[in-house]
Amino acid sequence: MKQAVSALATAGSIAFLASAASAATLDDVRAKGFVQCGINTGLAGFAFTDDAGEWDGFDVAFCRAVASAIFGDATAVKFTPLTGKTRFEALKSGEVDVLSRNTTWTLSRDADLGLTFVGVNYYDGQGFIGRKALGVGSATELDGASVCIQTGTTTELNLADFFRANDMSYEPVPIETNEEARTSYIAERCDVYTTDASGLAASRSTFENPDDHMVYPEIISKEPLGPLVRQGDDEWADLIRWTLNVMINAEEYGVNSGNVEDLAGGTDNPEINRMLGSEGNMHEMLGVDQTWAVSIIKNVGNYGEVFDRYLGPDTPIALQRGLNALWTDGGILYAPPIR
Repeated sequence: MKQAVSALATAGSIAFLASAASAATLDDVRAKGFVQCGINTGLAGFAFTDDAGEWDGFDVAFCRAVASAIFGDATAVKFTPLTGKTRFEALKSGEVDVLSRNTTWTLSRDADLGLTFVGVNYYDGQGFIGRKALGVGSATELDGASVCIQTGTTTELNLADFFRANDMSYEPVPIETNEEARTSYIAERCDVYTTDASGLAASRSTFENPDDHMVYPEIISKEPLGPLVRQGDDEWADLIRWTLNVMINAEEYGVNSGNVEDLAGGTDNPEINRMLGSEGNMHEMLGVDQTWAVSIIKNVGNYGEVFDRYLGPDTPIALQRGLNALWTDGGILYAPPIR
């Protein structure tokens, strides 16, 4: 009996210490002076290096928004490129403070891996891309095809389920990074490539002759993508969650990088005032400065600005908002109120 009690006490002590160790991320980030953000190894529109060798993109912008919330400086961030296989261990081990890398929110990842998703920043679904010369117009015609697929992702199980449900066989061609998938597909080491539809559009935009390839109409899964953190540090999770919520709410309220400083002086909308700090003490609840939301929007932009800059119709990726339009504009993008 004493041994059982002792074992329980030891287990409880270990759990307490683990919780305490993971419960000071914001303090640790402040102490080192930057956010360490896990991102994709390279995906057009989402995470890429510009001509100066600096990381940029939709997911990278969110990392810069977090840095803006904490430091008022969008450059106070360092990036760790991670593959589908390495991303979760890097976050769990503390190698990165937050993961912003086109990652699907699932039950097992949320509950079993000890990670916390803070929201959805892109509603996606898995699809297929193939060469038009293959003579296939639908994913339901891919019986016997070879398929390039990233390991360590939800796409593996989705692919198996789809082919099983349609009584088809396939030959998997496993790859580890998006660049490897793109290269393997272009080199015709596989007939088709499958991943999130946004990733397919991103890859197609980099092809020498994109019109020679088509994304098939079938979307075979739900892929809610979003940033995540380690479990056990609610203060940090709240800050990351509300950084995203500020960007979404700002678009809904018409607050953007061009007018945010003027609106920060006060408006007739109490939601805007609470968000931008002219009313209330919302910033104190998150442990940041009063101007945290102003810094996010001024330095990075609202959700719509970031989407249009990296993914929208005027970019090479040319994605429509679709489900990622605001709930007031036909989409399902929606953030809780700031009150």
